[in-house]
Amino acid sequence: MSFALFLLLLLVVTGLVWLFDKYFLRTRRVKEAKQPWWVEYSISFFPVIMVVFALRSFLVEPFKIPSGSMIPTLLIGDFILVNKFTYGIRLPVANVKIVDLGSPKHGDVMVFRYPADPSLDYIKRVVGLPGDRIEYRNKELRLNGTLVPRQQLGDYESRERLQYFPRYLESFDGAGHEIILEKEAPGFLSRSMDFGHSGNCDYNSGGLDCTVPAGHYFMMGDNRDNSSDSRVWGFVPDANIVGKAFFIWLNLNELGRFGTFR
Repeated sequence: MSFALFLLLLLVVTGLVWLFDKYFLRTRRVKEAKQPWWVEYSISFFPVIMVVFALRSFLVEPFKIPSGSMIPTLLIGDFILVNKFTYGIRLPVANVKIVDLGSPKHGDVMVFRYPADPSLDYIKRVVGLPGDRIEYRNKELRLNGTLVPRQQLGDYESRERLQYFPRYLESFDGAGHEIILEKEAPGFLSRSMDFGHSGNCDYNSGGLDCTVPAGHYFMMGDNRDNSSDSRVWGFVPDANIVGKAFFIWLNLNELGRFGTFR
């Protein structure tokens, strides 16, 4: 059971108890009699659960980064906040968009439900919008036939692996973000599963060439050679979008990372 569904069930149960007490139990209680414990707790927690549910469903939701696929932008153990309304207001649990407020842009860091298992949340960077042609060959990214600009910055020190990796500044529409590559890693990732619209992708020894279908997005991790992303499991449908990541609020291993993500 997802946490959102759990919160919704708690909200419904405590709300029903509050209504039941207000319109039925209270009228039959002796004036000085105390409320039953289950009524008292439900009435106390109902407004708290309602506020948390509303904030988490429509404004911001916290997430913890579990893997290194977004290094160097996001590190393992980062606690981040995700804007839930940037791409539109969606019904809680069902995740159906009811108000359209915007769409993902190239370079956005987006949280979404993993297409192969929607119970899992993934986070990657948007590199392909509906209709885009994405080419990734020999570790070079091309968007609609144009090489995505990148500039080498120096080496990135991986504390987990005790190694140095080349670090680059990659740019979409003038907005830059850092990525890392591994010299020894192969220049392509092979498809490991069948996925929707897999016919839109051509895989070969040099890499891949994909056309993003309507209503879908192509996602990649910033740790390009250590990321399971759209190169492996395909496109992310709009219905799977959770929100846009924008803020690091805690990392217990590196307290100085507070507020370093935009």
